[in-house]
Amino acid sequence: MGGYAGDALPLARALAQAVDGLITHPNVLNGAQLYWPRDNILYVEGYALDQFAAGHWALRPVRRNCIGLVLDRAMEPDLRQRHVQVAEAARATLGLDIADYILTDEPLGVALKTSDSGASWGTIARPDSLLRATEKLIQQTGAEAIAVVARFPDEISDALQDYRQGQGVDGLAGAEAIISHLVVQTFQIPCAHAPALRPLPLDPSVSPRAAAEEIGYTFLPCVLVGLSRAPRYESVMGDPAELGGANRPLPRSCLTADHINSVIVPAAACGGSAILSWSAAGAKIIAVEENTTALDVPPEPLGIQVIRVRSYLEAIGVVVSDRAGLDPTLLRPHIPPLRCLEA
Repeated sequence: MGGYAGDALPLARALAQAVDGLITHPNVLNGAQLYWPRDNILYVEGYALDQFAAGHWALRPVRRNCIGLVLDRAMEPDLRQRHVQVAEAARATLGLDIADYILTDEPLGVALKTSDSGASWGTIARPDSLLRATEKLIQQTGAEAIAVVARFPDEISDALQDYRQGQGVDGLAGAEAIISHLVVQTFQIPCAHAPALRPLPLDPSVSPRAAAEEIGYTFLPCVLVGLSRAPRYESVMGDPAELGGANRPLPRSCLTADHINSVIVPAAACGGSAILSWSAAGAKIIAVEENTTALDVPPEPLGIQVIRVRSYLEAIGVVVSDRAGLDPTLLRPHIPPLRCLEA
């Protein structure tokens, strides 16, 4: 769950019912043309999540962002127009605040790769072009969040066929992460990416988990909706010169890493920066065993203390029990007796 188009969105909706606030990655909430925003779900890009967990950045919830749209010059004219029409439709039907779009001055040159473990990654040949376009958009329109649409290779491979059958990994996600990380790290501004691709041939056997990617020309709608309310990133501490001469007090509405009560993660994916930061801070980490991944990084060899659960349903139960002030181990038919310790 979480590796397909919006397949973790039902989980996010369920968790959001059980907590004051849920902070999660865009790929959990993105379902191509499908989405389900909630006021208490914060849409936070991966690099920003790492900075938040490390205590470097705070999250400031907002009611509205002005979204700037960066389009890859490599897109064919008709495909480019499809994405411009999505932005126009989001303004007219959803009331989103979208600034004028910009074309990169060079094709971005996205290349897709796969690691030996089966995880996806990728590169872009012209990161400088992406950064120039983003900077100009921010300066000239006042954009407060950035949506990027890059032209991705049209590859009908065995890996893609596996993905459409609900059995493989998302071959695009690694390269998408490179793009959004670069923008967020450079400009400290919310960013998410939608790949530009030609529609695939109709396949009646596509898995329900991958079906959201089969229903249109673009994956951009969910990105625009997510960014429209994405929290902004505030520096917690840093270089006084960078912060205008002194460390600024954070707005009272900001969330910081110490506001986090529980962190939920696949049990085989515990090596990320955010998990390591929260483990060092003593956060309650819930590791879900049924969510298998292409990674093999369990918590125990890293010295990370976790509560292991079988499923996300059980993880929600742990969160609800904790919210009620209960020991979740007591919600079972067999309770071990208290021991008498020697004096």
